[in-house]
Amino acid sequence: MQSHDAFSIEAFTGSRPGVRIVRLTGPFVLQHVPSFQDEVRKDLSPFNIVDLTGVQYMDSVGMGAIINFYVACERNHRKLVVTGVSERVQSLFKLTKVDSVLTIKPTIADAEGSF
Repeated sequence: MQSHDAFSIEAFTGSRPGVRIVRLTGPFVLQHVPSFQDEVRKDLSPFNIVDLTGVQYMDSVGMGAIINFYVACERNHRKLVVTGVSERVQSLFKLTKVDSVLTIKPTIADAEGSF
């Protein structure tokens, strides 16, 4: 149970200049939102990717954190693309119409190619 519920955030530079990737792994829920917010506020790269490949479950608070990051990027003329969205998370995005707001690409390479 422990490893299944473990959450981690890894941030690294993409293969193109100005691209920052934040990879989330594990359930993205209320208690993990502050660490996500701290991480995305550390760096003001013009191109941002949030990789959700390792996220099988996200609650509404986690989704709200991604939307807030999107809004902050837009306000500051930065770009955000979300990648690796599981079927379950995609269903949440569709249900809440978030999929019509966010740019979602299947892979990090696709996301980097969209900038």
